[in-house]
Amino acid sequence: MPHASRVAVEPAESAVLSGQAPGTHHIEGGGIGYWPPQLSKNDFDEVIAVPDAEAFATARRAAKDHGIFSGPSTGANLAAAQQLAARNQRVVTIQVDSGLKYLSGPLYA
Repeated sequence: MPHASRVAVEPAESAVLSGQAPGTHHIEGGGIGYWPPQLSKNDFDEVIAVPDAEAFATARRAAKDHGIFSGPSTGANLAAAQQLAARNQRVVTIQVDSGLKYLSGPLYA
């Protein structure tokens, strides 16, 4: 079986896992501003930091072009997955939630 690479995705505006300072971002459920105590550096092989704007744009594009109705955290996952796929890697990612709770906010305004 080939080696599976585990990639953590975080907001670029609060890229704590990447060694940056915590900051304000708009990707709900990601980037809590500190290193979670249950997370070890051995739990992943790489970190990809995705800017808010890219996460939002990717979520919108996924909804419009592919019928994947989600929020910005899934947009961040998909943006990171696209970066990995561009390296000729096979990628599996998850849809974190639906886009339903984002209908009244800036994501689908």
